[in-house]
Amino acid sequence: MSAPERIPPRSVTDDGTAAADLLAHGELTVRGRIREASNAALFCTVARDGVQASCIYKPVAGERPLWDFPDGTLAGREVAAYEVSEATGWGLVPPTVLRDGPYGEGMCQLWIDVRPESELLALVDGEEPEPGWKAIGFADVGEGRTALLVHADDERLRRLAVLDAVINNADRKGGHLLPTADGRLYGIDHGVTFNVDDKLRTLLWGWAGEPLTPEAADVLGGLRQALDGQLGQRLAELLTAAEIDATRARVDALLTAGRHPEPSGEWPAIPWPPV
Repeated sequence: MSAPERIPPRSVTDDGTAAADLLAHGELTVRGRIREASNAALFCTVARDGVQASCIYKPVAGERPLWDFPDGTLAGREVAAYEVSEATGWGLVPPTVLRDGPYGEGMCQLWIDVRPESELLALVDGEEPEPGWKAIGFADVGEGRTALLVHADDERLRRLAVLDAVINNADRKGGHLLPTADGRLYGIDHGVTFNVDDKLRTLLWGWAGEPLTPEAADVLGGLRQALDGQLGQRLAELLTAAEIDATRARVDALLTAGRHPEPSGEWPAIPWPPV
């Protein structure tokens, strides 16, 4: 018997359709649990018609209650983040679906193999970042010392910063950044997104207040139209009407300002722990 074919993160057409179809309709088998996750996150394989992939399955039943998000909604928010990412054309979120599984309905997302040597974050001495890096802020490194926390001045990260501003990501940590050997960058763990209140907490503040790139402005314009069309219809199955309206308002605000957002001062700007 031949071994099953492995599916890559993006299909031949590079739109993730084949992977999403496999995730939605394949046979899901639990292989283990990721114990570091704050909610139940199960490492699985999914197989169909001789094709197999690794994935993460997060059942709704395993979500911990949060004071600022309705119970049982985190899986849907993860899928909504994928839908918005796909609408941008940037492909920043791995294929993600909502489906039934061994422990009930949950989010199922393609597993991404990471290139560990890729350096996106660093702690450095000095008051200013070196060329090719953007400052986030100063961090306590123990024994009364501080160091400057920086992230790479990377186009992929900049796109992700725009996506996070749109989806109102309350938890963009360093461990949620997955660079791959083929040069792509994915962001994961989008359960605390799409709140109607300003919750943006991220390590990607290096462009705060800077003008959006022309590419980002064009993408946001297309996204705004999509929110009034098919994207809005898909999100209506995952989010409340108020949350979708708030997403439209965030896109409008970005387009009007023409700049990356800055910390509001009303909410901690950087998640803790940052990695």
